[in-house]
Amino acid sequence: MGMSGFRLDDEQRLDWLQLLRSEGIGPRTFRTLIGRYGTAAAVLKALPELGRRRGRPIRMASRGEAEREMAQASRFGVRFVAPSEPDYPLTLRAIDTAPPLIGLRGDAALFARPMVSIVGSRNASAAGLKFTQRLARELGEAGFVVVSGLARGIDTSAHNASLATGTVAVLAGGHDRLYPAENAPLLDEIVARGVVVSEMPMGWEPRGRDFPRRNRIVSGLSLGVVVVEAARRSGSLITARFALEQGREVFAVPGSPLDLRAEGTNDLIREGATLCASAEDVVRGLAPLVAKAPAGDFGLMDATRERADEDPLWDELDLDALDGDPPRLEGEAPRATAERPEAGSYAASFDGGETARDDMGRVIGLLGATPVSVDDLVRASGLPIRSVQLVLFELELAGKLVRHGGNAVSLA
Repeated sequence: MGMSGFRLDDEQRLDWLQLLRSEGIGPRTFRTLIGRYGTAAAVLKALPELGRRRGRPIRMASRGEAEREMAQASRFGVRFVAPSEPDYPLTLRAIDTAPPLIGLRGDAALFARPMVSIVGSRNASAAGLKFTQRLARELGEAGFVVVSGLARGIDTSAHNASLATGTVAVLAGGHDRLYPAENAPLLDEIVARGVVVSEMPMGWEPRGRDFPRRNRIVSGLSLGVVVVEAARRSGSLITARFALEQGREVFAVPGSPLDLRAEGTNDLIREGATLCASAEDVVRGLAPLVAKAPAGDFGLMDATRERADEDPLWDELDLDALDGDPPRLEGEAPRATAERPEAGSYAASFDGGETARDDMGRVIGLLGATPVSVDDLVRASGLPIRSVQLVLFELELAGKLVRHGGNAVSLA
């Protein structure tokens, strides 16, 4: 069966939604359980036994809750799409934490075109907004769809400038809970001329952890991410981190050393991001990936990794602690994966990949209070420079790294 050869019927879609809205079910857990039990309906029947194994019940979404959300989504013009279905973006499908269902409004045909994200400061400068408008307009004219998070500042400017050529807005809350509310007119225009994406339930008010979740979709949809303005510890740098982990290209617009809004982007350039002074820099940098785009295979999973030291974006069930033979349904014998169309199609919707080595531990072990050059770190660790840069970037975001002259670093 091909990667996009399996469509959910109405009952299966409700099963998937009900499972996804149940306690402890995130993208990785969903994927594992479907592979283990074959169908979402079978997983739902097994959840009570899994709850018994862990010592307390798992709160399951009810069928009625799933039906009400489906009806509410339909009233808003939202349709839920699974990774095995044609309207699900190939680029997003490739990431390790691809949402099992995304809610879409608008023209999903835009996903067939190459996409690039533009993100940056909510408190953007006038110069930053002007540059973003020009960049988004020229990238659109070059054939790219512009992706952003519909936040104030740079995001809003990027969406406005690319309405005519194609734009994708990714929401941190439900489709009916826009943040910020002031962008409601812009959202309506994007629905009419572009596409709006959310993985969150209808009625969901966005909270702090939901914005990084959104950011990994923003980068996951795109071949590359352009950061226009970002202070240190900015949410835009989280998007850049996800982009690195997903194997995307990262571009950064340089700024004045005196402007706090440029500290993050200037740091990205020092760490190896491609300097972006015009749309041509992005077009040239993404040309090799655009050439591969029709096949949907960008080697993107090669750089994807699960890190134990990250704050989790989902409170997922600990399946390792629940390991054992899956509970069988009444009178049912175990079935092979080939006989389970949901499991086979869902697994085929993703590229495989093993958990990467503990790069973070290796690099931290080589760091101390004495500054050491990044080149020396790369040589001593034996890791690719991209992996070392990613670790240093994460340490810096966490406030655990100090940068010195001569491209040297030390632990804070």
